[in-house]
Amino acid sequence: MKITASRRSFEDVNEDVFIVPVFEGETPDEGALARLNHITDGAVASVFDSGEFNGKRDRWVLLYKTGALRAQRLMLYGAGRFDDANPFGLQRLAGTAVRMLRSRAISSAAFLLRDRLEPETSARAIIEGWALGQEDTDLYKSQTEDTRPIESLDLVSDAPDAPDLSRAVSVGIAMAEATNFARRLGNEPGNMMTPIELARQAEAMAAREGLAFEAFDEEELKSMGCGALLAVSRGSDEPARMIVLSHEPEKEDFFPQGEASQELIALVGKGITFDSGGISIKPAAKMDEMKFDMGGGAAVIGAMQAIARIKPGVRVLGVVPAAENLPSGKAVKPGDVVRSLSGKTIEVLNTDAEGRLALADALAYAVGRGATHMVDAATLTGACAIALGAVRAAVMGTDQRIIDGLIQAGELSGERLWQMPFDSKYADFIKSDIADVKNVGNRKAGTVTAGMFLKTFTNGLPWAHLDIAGTAWLEEEKPYMSKGATGFGTRAMAGFVIDRAARR
Repeated sequence: MKITASRRSFEDVNEDVFIVPVFEGETPDEGALARLNHITDGAVASVFDSGEFNGKRDRWVLLYKTGALRAQRLMLYGAGRFDDANPFGLQRLAGTAVRMLRSRAISSAAFLLRDRLEPETSARAIIEGWALGQEDTDLYKSQTEDTRPIESLDLVSDAPDAPDLSRAVSVGIAMAEATNFARRLGNEPGNMMTPIELARQAEAMAAREGLAFEAFDEEELKSMGCGALLAVSRGSDEPARMIVLSHEPEKEDFFPQGEASQELIALVGKGITFDSGGISIKPAAKMDEMKFDMGGGAAVIGAMQAIARIKPGVRVLGVVPAAENLPSGKAVKPGDVVRSLSGKTIEVLNTDAEGRLALADALAYAVGRGATHMVDAATLTGACAIALGAVRAAVMGTDQRIIDGLIQAGELSGERLWQMPFDSKYADFIKSDIADVKNVGNRKAGTVTAGMFLKTFTNGLPWAHLDIAGTAWLEEEKPYMSKGATGFGTRAMAGFVIDRAARR
């Protein structure tokens, strides 16, 4: 798909459709709407006068070739209250528009950048929403719906002092394509997206984008001492993998004096490609959704693709522990004790709390690789989905600057976060009588105690944890996005890294 930004008058817009966001309370008597009303010989005013359209959110009208307008169609789309305008709202608008228009034989679109909004932020939001709206989950359908992708999108500004948006366009495309890549990984069924296949997909992406790649097999993991990750995969015939991706900035571009960055940001993502719960088996209802339990790992792989394309001036390490969690005669049992890569022992009280075991070894591996700052993302606790639903993911950790950076990046990308309390008293819930730590507490504060468990393996480094259990997939299709994997966390993590590098 081709996405561009241009500065041109409304009369010069000649795409198949011209999409114009309209805020509640606007009238065709002023600004951009007045100019459009003049070009369309009063057609814009007529839909306001009839009461058919008023700018309220998600109301829309489609006008066909009117007056001197060269575009084949004019879509007026209600953007709601201007005071409520934010990147997520613009993404939602763009995604809804593209999903409505795909069945109308449209190959090209123009989208008006309203001068009331910050241009770079709104351009990126529109691009991301548009691209995410184009993606569907019908990976294995023999026949698909009669829709086709819209091949080109141009972001139009008619302001004479409109800024150059080339950077915003390239970042928006990189973020959107990375998120869609993460979504495709997550939507694959468990028999297709095994730990080995996830490693293959990551390797192919790394080769394409210029990242370094490693994947440790079970023999290597055993020799390294990754007893926690191997405990998860023990019940499955599919072997575990530890996927490692590395981004190294070009020194001549980012370090004029030849000084290499001493900072290494590690992004760590849970990659459980299917989670039955193991011996502590889950109910059959909705167990099929557990193919999404590698949503954190998919988000890290997607974030690393975006980082490779945007090229921030900081070293980044992506680590994804990948495994299946299945019951068998070989599977880890409740009450077992395993030794992690860090040397700490873990009492496994519930085998369905397996993601934190895999992450324990991945975090310890990142520490051993010299990470200075760490962020992990995981579909970790049902408690988080109950607490925050599908609206926000939870964030917690030991470094407020990292947490604030993630929240800011999440607001910009529409991947919204909510900080949870992280008092040291919560560590009491996971004290074990027999080992260094146990993998579950009681039923109270499950999201926070899971984070506290992970903190045990960070070696005191600045660190933040994203629990994306409620946001990693959509159970029902939305007007702006298909049901299934969302790729949540891809843009928040990549945006955090990019912003941090820019501030150095």
